[in-house]
Amino acid sequence: MSRIGKQPVVIPAGVKIAIDKGVVRVEGPKGKLSQAIHANMTVEADAKQVKVTRPNDERLNRALHGLTRALINNMVVGVTKGYEKKLKIEGVGFQAAAKGKGVELTVGFANRIFHEPPAGVTVAVPDPTTILVSGADKQVVGQFAAEIRASRKPEPYKGKGVRYENEVVRRKEGKSFAAGK
Repeated sequence: MSRIGKQPVVIPAGVKIAIDKGVVRVEGPKGKLSQAIHANMTVEADAKQVKVTRPNDERLNRALHGLTRALINNMVVGVTKGYEKKLKIEGVGFQAAAKGKGVELTVGFANRIFHEPPAGVTVAVPDPTTILVSGADKQVVGQFAAEIRASRKPEPYKGKGVRYENEVVRRKEGKSFAAGK
């Protein structure tokens, strides 16, 4: 059995789950999310928990079992607590500024880079070197944070660029001159 798949997803108070025609819909205080479920998986919900079962032990079904349960759990956590990614900007003159709903980056290029967040995602800039991306959908929050980071990935020599808060950038040694040549 899948260690993740066999665990039930506990439904907290204030969250409604509806399952119809292979689509799971979750509604809570932070929003509404829906996810299509593979036809092989069986999802059953009662008032307190959601259970995912698989028809047999084929390789595909074993993989889908844990995945389906994790996706449903991520939706439940998203509509109750939400997800947040924190990005840090390092470099002389590198900064971020909130502009409308989006964020504008000054990261060493001739032009500023503007990122408009997708629906359901909010961007906050508490200080010029910090960006907070938050929302209910874990995948969308992570994707938008990755797009912001891709604007200027951290480089290995000086560490300049946009990185995740706890990301460790492996540093390289610069050029060294051989004395006497």
